[in-house]
Amino acid sequence: MKYPLFVIALFVFAMTGGCGEAGNKGKIGNSGGGTVREDPPKYDPNRGKGQYGDSGLFVGSSINEVLAREGKTLAEIKCFSCHKITHEKLVGPGWSGVTIRRKPAWIMNFITNPDAMLKTDPVAQSLLEICLVRMPDQNLSGVQARQLLEFMRKNDLTNKPK
Repeated sequence: MKYPLFVIALFVFAMTGGCGEAGNKGKIGNSGGGTVREDPPKYDPNRGKGQYGDSGLFVGSSINEVLAREGKTLAEIKCFSCHKITHEKLVGPGWSGVTIRRKPAWIMNFITNPDAMLKTDPVAQSLLEICLVRMPDQNLSGVQARQLLEFMRKNDLTNKPK
């Protein structure tokens, strides 16, 4: 009879031992017995909202001419109906100086994730207020976004922004 009582006591101890708050720093929702979820990460305005961060995005000091050429071709198809490579606004803002004003991760995240960026990023929201037209999601891949970024970098080196 002692054995079942020991098993019950061990079970009760195990069940109540995990209910404390120690070890749950940064967790939300543990007191109700529901799903434990992490605190949301702090928003980084230099990175924007999306999959790209500075740590995984290598942008060298020299221009990759192949990527820039492919980016120009892509921009002619997907982007130049709304953007100019100068500082002038067309439908969207001009691209001149964009790689000087914004980090590569921010540009990549905006290119590939405009809806989330327009929802959360103050800079993207201010651009929307100026342009009055949301940038459509062009369903670009990461490779295509990187090509556009390299073309923008080349544009900024070739045509110094005002």
